Amino acid sequence: MTPAFGTPAYDVSHMLGGGVLLLSFVLLYQRRLGAVINAFAVQGGLLAAAAAWQGFVQGAPGLYVTAVIAFGAKAVAIPLALRYLLGRLGAHRQVEPSLGIGASLIAAIGLVGLSVLVVLPVTSASANPLARVDLTIALSVVLLGMLAMIARRNAVSQVVGLLSLENGLILAAVGVTGMPLVVELSTAALVLMVAVVAGVVVFQIRDRMDTLDTSILDRQRGDA
Repeated sequence: MTPAFGTPAYDVSHMLGGGVLLLSFVLLYQRRLGAVINAFAVQGGLLAAAAAWQGFVQGAPGLYVTAVIAFGAKAVAIPLALRYLLGRLGAHRQVEPSLGIGASLIAAIGLVGLSVLVVLPVTSASANPLARVDLTIALSVVLLGMLAMIARRNAVSQVVGLLSLENGLILAAVGVTGMPLVVELSTAALVLMVAVVAGVVVFQIRDRMDTLDTSILDRQRGDA
């Protein structure tokens, strides 16, 4: 079923999607890695709730599977793994920004505006207003995840940005009525594999250079 504008189904969907987007701003605002991981865990919980709600609204039981996997992986397993990673590496607990907090938030607002300008005109002919706004929110989460990767020099916070970007992809997938479950799960698996590779790179950076500041790689290229 397609929720009508102003109905509880419509409002709850936007509240959950908006919560995921709000946590993307929180990720950019935090100055400590522990707080970044906490914010990511809450974002994962809201993503799971959004997937479960879409399963109810769309009458798609497969989305409940997505919700369970998202909660187990994004709200529990990955945050615990990141905390273990910090403890194992003895990493510096402060976020190391390459772009200031204020500048990051201003850029984030601009990216949300860009998402609105891109998605709403393209989907103007859609008969599902819920999907239009959900896709706008999802694109905003993707772009803010990319910004988090660019605006931080710490390798762990960049991995969190990559995983937050994936949250936006999953949010887009669950918001589209009739999207096959295999597409959603394969998208999640692909980005998770990239995150595993990123985790291995984090260990290598720490072992070889005794730091998690990726800006040091610029000085290792041998450029004149």
